[in-house]
Amino acid sequence: MSVAPPRKGENYELRQQLNSEYREKRADAIKRVIANHTIGKDCSGLFPDVVKNMQTDDLEQKKLVYLYLMNYAKTQPELVILAVNTFVKDTADPNPLVRALAIRTMSVLRTEKTLDYLASPLSKCLRDENPYVRKTAALCVAKVFDLKPELCVEYGFIDTLRDLVGDGNPMVVANAITALSDIHEASLRISETPESAVDEDGNPTTPPTSAKPNAHLFLIDPPTLSKLLVALNECSEWGRIAILNTLATYKAVDTEESEQICERVMPQFQHNNAAVVLGAVKVIMVHIKGVQREDLLKIITRKMAPPLVTLISSPPEVQWVALRNINLLLQKRPDILANEMRVFFCKYNDPPYVKVEKLDIMVRLASDKNVDTLLGELKEYASEVDVDFVRKAVRAMGQVAIKIESAAERCVGVLMELIETRVSYVVQEAVIVIKDIFRKYPHSYEAVIPTLCANLEELDEPEAKASLIWIIGEYAEKIENADELLGHFLDAFKEESYQVQLQTLTAIVKLFLKKPDSAQGIVQKVLQAATKDCDSPDVRDRAYIYWRLLSSDPAAAKSVVLSVRPPISLPQTTVSPAILEELLGEISSLASVYHKPAATFIGKGRLGAEEMAKRATDVEEEVSREKALQTVMAGQQAENLLDFDDEPSTPAASASTSRPATDRGLISTQQIASVTKSTNPLDELMDLFSTASMAVPSQPAGVPAAAMGSGGMGGMGGMGMDLMSPPSASPVAGQSAQQGQGQKKADDDLLGLF
Repeated sequence: MSVAPPRKGENYELRQQLNSEYREKRADAIKRVIANHTIGKDCSGLFPDVVKNMQTDDLEQKKLVYLYLMNYAKTQPELVILAVNTFVKDTADPNPLVRALAIRTMSVLRTEKTLDYLASPLSKCLRDENPYVRKTAALCVAKVFDLKPELCVEYGFIDTLRDLVGDGNPMVVANAITALSDIHEASLRISETPESAVDEDGNPTTPPTSAKPNAHLFLIDPPTLSKLLVALNECSEWGRIAILNTLATYKAVDTEESEQICERVMPQFQHNNAAVVLGAVKVIMVHIKGVQREDLLKIITRKMAPPLVTLISSPPEVQWVALRNINLLLQKRPDILANEMRVFFCKYNDPPYVKVEKLDIMVRLASDKNVDTLLGELKEYASEVDVDFVRKAVRAMGQVAIKIESAAERCVGVLMELIETRVSYVVQEAVIVIKDIFRKYPHSYEAVIPTLCANLEELDEPEAKASLIWIIGEYAEKIENADELLGHFLDAFKEESYQVQLQTLTAIVKLFLKKPDSAQGIVQKVLQAATKDCDSPDVRDRAYIYWRLLSSDPAAAKSVVLSVRPPISLPQTTVSPAILEELLGEISSLASVYHKPAATFIGKGRLGAEEMAKRATDVEEEVSREKALQTVMAGQQAENLLDFDDEPSTPAASASTSRPATDRGLISTQQIASVTKSTNPLDELMDLFSTASMAVPSQPAGVPAAAMGSGGMGGMGGMGMDLMSPPSASPVAGQSAQQGQGQKKADDDLLGLF
């Protein structure tokens, strides 16, 4: 026996009013039900009583009932069937608003029981004489396809949508395009889903192969293209955006078609909606690659600038989105806004995120003609109160100097003026920037080095310290007290960050190679500090390498440490060319705002940025790993990997040279597999150094013990040190003294290394 509903409370009163014989009470009760639902009250128990009020001539009341059904259809799927007859009846109503409302509500209910009853009314509405009903029915097809694709195939809804693309009403065309685009994307997902996929209840999630739609549902041909271009100028904003997105995905057949598309889309630049403007820009950027007429290219470039400039005067949020898209455009075609530098100058009330984007764009637009104006503006920014913005402004000066060689001297002059202000964060950022300028133009602005060294005490940030240390080491031969300056950093070597430690180590080694007489003591101190007291394996390894180079071959050390480095340059793009082309095809979407492909943040199989970067480097890593394994195998076959000295020829060496070519040069797959067979990294390491070729060879007849010591672990002794206790003498001078010690402790050194 069913339990009767309570005879008191608000829902009881509403139920009484919904069943009232007076029309005004019923209408008022429906409004109260919708109001209660809006504030979060559960009104699902009134479902049968609300459905009774569907059959009315009052359009407002009918809309409220339909709204109630859309919200509670999922909670009452069995009772929705009560409303089907009324829905079907309303789809044949003389009023087109009622017909459209009924067919739209039926498609939104998203219940399996109503879909079968929806097919016949939807077919009629797609061919309705009223364009409002047709455009509403077109969008309903996409919703039905999302629930039951085979139903759309069975009743030919998709073919009907293709026919609607040629409809005389532009809004019908726009909605048909939108529906076909959504269906096309959904069909691609269906085709990628395996046949065996099932949901939580064990039911198959994909239709049978016979009921699957064609993956190429929406292909634009020249007649369809002409219809789209005709409807473009007569649609609403949403319709224009849908058509523009479709045109952006179309691949032009020839140059003439590309030029036609560009000419027909250019009038959309004058639209007052930012999304339409960016959509038109997207279409132009996609199809401008096929334009060959120089006069048309100039016209497009000239007409594209004003709408982009207009977007800069939008509210901050829209302005930032426009700036992100403009940044992408300038990476591909910097000439579009070449004469519009001033519109990107920062205003006092701009939010920080807008100012940062404007700075980046100003650097991209910098040229010989406007560099003086830009430097004056950046100098003003350096006196702002926002520390982060000031740092970015100073860094922008360095980027301008690197980009424009003729303006480098003026940039350095402005930076020196900023250093004289003695503002801590300005001075430190200026030192970092000047370091980059020295890397671009070596030996060009050495006169500023004394001023930089005078501000040594002002530096407290690791990057600024590392930059100044690099400058001192690079120009140590021209700085008289370079050893004193570097000694200042050496005194606090243990407390400094790893970045500063690495630069201090390298700079002192450079000083020793340039001034060996005066830097003997300081290089000894830094090598001992880096090998004994430092926690960073990077710093220790670099110190060992420098020590070995200095002790074994100072000439080789000089060629390595003091080698000529190529000058740096300012990258023209922030992403790879392939990704840039993809992002230009997604302008006015989140992908162009994030500057990341859409696959990184949308879709069921979305990937994080790290995963996308990992995928991009997987191939390179695989190749590098293969080469490394081959190098290891070659080392195992040829010589001791730890012995860098030139060894005299031995019977073992002569025997290795007499092996077949396949043993010496070519590494087989089996050999590589034997190196990589272990899953434990420690096992791999021990296997690597436990082969016969890595072991200390036994003393053959006729070879003195001293020769064996120098040939086996003499390389480690030749480092001028014992790995466990650094020498007291200088690396070069103590080489011969430590040779005997390395000879006696060869086995201990090898064990101590691991």
